[in-house]
Amino acid sequence: MSDAAIVPAAKTDVTTAETRVLHVVFRVDGADYALPADVVLQMESYTGATPVPGAKPFVAGIMQLRGRVVPVVDLRLRFGRPAAPLSADTRVVVGEAGGRAVALVADSAREVVRIAPSELAAPPQLVGDGTGSFVRAVAQHAGRTILILDFETLIGDEHG
Repeated sequence: MSDAAIVPAAKTDVTTAETRVLHVVFRVDGADYALPADVVLQMESYTGATPVPGAKPFVAGIMQLRGRVVPVVDLRLRFGRPAAPLSADTRVVVGEAGGRAVALVADSAREVVRIAPSELAAPPQLVGDGTGSFVRAVAQHAGRTILILDFETLIGDEHG
């Protein structure tokens, strides 16, 4: 009988520990976006990429990170927004899915937050620019709106 009482308590503790998920938050053109921290390999300053002839317009080029050559996607261009000059705040957020790493250029990135499931909602049906498919959820966190991106969809066609 005591074993039965212990098992549900353990399950409850695990569930409680998993309620808030770490997310890396970054800004692009005045809006806050995030990726789950388990997708993000690193964040660092960005000074530019080597252009690749024939790449899609939102692909800034390639760069070497920790001995790997990775494509660089400019999120402003990917979202259909105008390009911006690089600044001291410009960062790359490097994510990986399915063994494939891609660097995402953001206007700034310096924050990691824990977001609870209760703070998440399905994104409203978006019209127009096509970025709706990149948004997995919308979080209302600490008095602001954060769009949670789907990394795999975002990098889905950075080549060809």
